[in-house]
Amino acid sequence: MSTSSPAGGWTFLTNHAHVLLALSRDPDARLRDVAESVGITERAAQAIVSDLEAAGYLRRERVGRRNHYTINPLAPFRHPIERHRHIGEFLELFGAAVDARN
Repeated sequence: MSTSSPAGGWTFLTNHAHVLLALSRDPDARLRDVAESVGITERAAQAIVSDLEAAGYLRRERVGRRNHYTINPLAPFRHPIERHRHIGEFLELFGAAVDARN
């Protein structure tokens, strides 16, 4: 279920960032689809969503048989070097729509 690796075997963005971007673009996406787009397993996507939810980066709400994800654009980055920046700035950089009212 992985996509081809770039030359050198590393990328600038983590799978956590890719999952967050995918959910910002489609807040009603199934985790199966998110996992496929990121190139990870569905179980890995579930674990990442749990991490992001526990850290306050997103909220998961059950709507019928699906989940709806709301991203907190005001959540700061975790690393001390970037802690003065918010996730919404990162998402905007990649063209994701963010709602600062969260």
